[in-house]
Amino acid sequence: MHDSKMKKRIVVTGLGVVSSIGTGHEVFWESLLKGKSGISKVESFDTTKQLSHYGGEIKDFHPNKYLKNRQCSLMGRTSQLAAIATQLALEDAHLNVNDIEKYEVGVSLGTTGGEAQEIEAIDEVWALKGEDEVDVKAIRHYPFDNIPSNLANLFKLEGLIRIFTTACAAGNYSIGYGFDMMKEGNIQKMIVGGSDAFSYLSFTGFNQLGAVAPERCQPFDKNRKGMMVGEGAGIMILELLEDALKRKAKIYVEILGYGLSCDAHHITNPCSEGIAQCMLNAMREANVSKENIDYICAHGTGTKHNDAAESVAIHKVFEKRARTIPASSVKSMLGHTMGAASAMEAIVCCLVVKNDIIPPTINYETPDPECDIDCVPNKAREKKVNVALNNGFAFGGNNSCLVIRKP
Repeated sequence: MHDSKMKKRIVVTGLGVVSSIGTGHEVFWESLLKGKSGISKVESFDTTKQLSHYGGEIKDFHPNKYLKNRQCSLMGRTSQLAAIATQLALEDAHLNVNDIEKYEVGVSLGTTGGEAQEIEAIDEVWALKGEDEVDVKAIRHYPFDNIPSNLANLFKLEGLIRIFTTACAAGNYSIGYGFDMMKEGNIQKMIVGGSDAFSYLSFTGFNQLGAVAPERCQPFDKNRKGMMVGEGAGIMILELLEDALKRKAKIYVEILGYGLSCDAHHITNPCSEGIAQCMLNAMREANVSKENIDYICAHGTGTKHNDAAESVAIHKVFEKRARTIPASSVKSMLGHTMGAASAMEAIVCCLVVKNDIIPPTINYETPDPECDIDCVPNKAREKKVNVALNNGFAFGGNNSCLVIRKP
């Protein structure tokens, strides 16, 4: 590795969250520590013919509270979520876009469904009224790369732009890409994270797979019945350490590195070997040992296969320490926010490391021998956390892990 690349250190100076348990990272964090559930009855569409009727919808989402009406009309809901989270993150970092060189800030985002609701609306008009009645503007909203482009246009940025569509691992991918671009000296600051809005497509898809729980998500519990579909956005501001120190910015964490793996084991079923390899890749790139990891923000979807595979992988990697490293799942509260999941969970890691408190896995009742890990059941826990590992795994064996530490 080139010396100049080695010397560049990347830190997080701003956090922005829009979620079913609160907007803004302070409210989000407070809700997590209380074990507040964001799961409620679905109101976006009729679920009568579905197997389940609950999800992690954001009920109090009013984009025009943060964005002008015209700005809202130019974006789909996924972009709106990302835009509000970005505005909150920039405010948290005390960065005014008017004072930033427009070429020095890039945008890297992850998503699973993109603007799926736009296609759903188009399909409905087409089916009921005919092709000629479809609004051309709605079609323009759909392409996935519109999401980071919308942010760049909204905040008048002209740096590099990237979208990752590696499903539920996409948030970590976007952070890793921003980290690399800054290490290589290609950009000074990055807006990174993920966004996905609640959609009929994802809700129906997971229902048809039989992967959705009836009313609640119970990661690592013996009687877990599945995941819950959710929505949200998580955005972080990345800066070079020297720049952050120069402007006396608040620093949450330093990003040490990330790891990826693609085991292609199965379309939907996870592979413990691939997950273990991803965690090892991340720790190697971050130059930390398994003894250094103080907390794992687990992928923890609440499905039988996923939780068991992740637990086995934790045992493969951490061996004797596997039962004692706290590994909680915030999806028990948020549901699975798809491409936003690992980005929102990276923010969880930032707040854990900053505050030395670990949020719980709620709804945990019965231990499962297949998930013999410390999932911090039901109640937040105070613990000194210097280094955290963030897990994000996706269909097709697309795995991503991020390592952060106290600055």
